[in-house]
Amino acid sequence: MDSTMEENIAAAEEVVNQWGLEVDASLFSDSGRADSERFLRATADLHRSMFFFSSPSADPAARSASLLRAHSLLSAAMRRLERELHLLLSAHGQRLNPFDPLRPVSNVSDSMISAGYGMECVRVFKTMRKSFVDESVRRLGFERLTQSQIHKFEWEALESKIRDWLAAAPVAFRALFTGERLLCDRVFAGSDSIRESCFADVTRDAAARFLAFPELVARLKRSPEKLFRILDLHNAVAELWPDIESMFRFESTAAIRKQAVNSLLRLTEVARSSLAEFEAAIQRDASRSLITVGDVHPLTRYVMNYLVFLANYQQTLADIFADLAFEPPSPLPDPLSSSSSAAASGSISVRIAWLVLVLICKLDVKAELYREVALSYLFLANNIQFIVRKVKESKLRLLLGDLWVARHEAKARHHAASCERLAWSKVAATVPADTSAELDAREA
Repeated sequence: MDSTMEENIAAAEEVVNQWGLEVDASLFSDSGRADSERFLRATADLHRSMFFFSSPSADPAARSASLLRAHSLLSAAMRRLERELHLLLSAHGQRLNPFDPLRPVSNVSDSMISAGYGMECVRVFKTMRKSFVDESVRRLGFERLTQSQIHKFEWEALESKIRDWLAAAPVAFRALFTGERLLCDRVFAGSDSIRESCFADVTRDAAARFLAFPELVARLKRSPEKLFRILDLHNAVAELWPDIESMFRFESTAAIRKQAVNSLLRLTEVARSSLAEFEAAIQRDASRSLITVGDVHPLTRYVMNYLVFLANYQQTLADIFADLAFEPPSPLPDPLSSSSSAAASGSISVRIAWLVLVLICKLDVKAELYREVALSYLFLANNIQFIVRKVKESKLRLLLGDLWVARHEAKARHHAASCERLAWSKVAATVPADTSAELDAREA
C-alpha cells in the first residue's frame, strides 16, 4: 500500500510541476479539458496520500518524508488552483448571465475545499465577485452619495440622480444580485453556510447603498413638487420588496431587509405629509389679482395639472394610505358614484375629491373680488368647466366617476346661465322707460 501511495505522489508531482505558476496558459481553456481533469485527480491523490501517511498503518520510515512531499505538492497545486479560480471568475465576470457554464468554477472550488483550502477558495471568490458587483453597479450609472452630498444638489440635478437610480435598481436586484445568488448556490452547493456567507459578503454593501438612497432623498426638505419622485421611489422599492425579501432572507443579510423597510416607511411618511402640504398650499393662496374675463385662474391650472399627474399613481397612493382612513373635515357635497373606481381605491378617490372641493371653495372666494356679479358667475363657469375637462381627459375620471363629472358640468352650466341672465338684465335696464312707452303707443 505504501508503494502505491508513493507512486501516486510521484505521478501527481509530474502533473503539478507541469502546471507551475510560471505557466501562463489556463488549465480550463477550451483545449485543456484533459489536463484539468488530470490535475484535479492529482490533487485528490495527494490529499488521500496525506491522509494515508498520517495514519498509524503507514511505514514509519517513509511516513514523515512522504507526508512532507505530498503536503508541499498539494500546496503548490492549491496555489495553481487559486490562480485558476481567479481567472475563471474574472472570465465569468464579463457576463451577467447566471446560467453560463460554471462546472470548472465548481470543480476548482470543490477541490480546494476538499483539500482543506476552503478559506483560500472563499477569499478569492468573495474578492473577485465583490469587485465585479461594485464595478457592475458603477456601470449601471448609480454612484454612492452621502446625505451631505445629496443636500448640496439642486432639485433638478437630484432628479437626474433619482432617474438613474430608478433605471438601475431593477437591473441590480433582478439581474446582478440574483445572478450572484445563483452563482453562490451552484458553486457552493455542498455547503449552506459557505454559499450564504459568500452571497452576503459579495452583495451586502452594494445592496445597502442602493436601498439607502431613497431614504436619503426622503430626508430632504419636503415640498409638494417633490412628491412625484417620492412616489416613484416608493413604487420602485415596493415592487422590488418580494425579490429583496426572498433573496436576502438569511440572518446575515437582515440589514438589507431592514434598510428596504426603513426606506419604505420614510417615503410613506414624506408622501403623506407632502400631500397635506399641497392642500395647505391651496388654502393659503391669497392672490387678489383679477384675471382677464374668460380666462382660467393660475391656481386652477396648477392644482388640476398636479392632480392629473397624481392620478397616475393611484395604486402607489392606495398602498401609502392603506392604513390611514380619510374623513373629510366636512361632508362632500357631491358623493362619488358607485360606478367609479372609488370603491376599489377607497380613500384615494375621497382625498382627490376633497382637494378639488378645496380648490372650488377657494375659487368661490376669488369670485367675490369682481364688482359685477355677472363676471363672478362667468369666472366660476370658466374655472369649473376647466376642472371638469381636466377630469374627463385623465385618470381622474376613473377616480371621481361619471356622476361627479355630470354634477360639476351642471354647476358650470348653472353659473354660465346666471351670468347670461344677469347680463341681459343689465342690457334691459339700460333701455329708457319712455322709449318703451313710445314704442307701445306706435304699435297701438
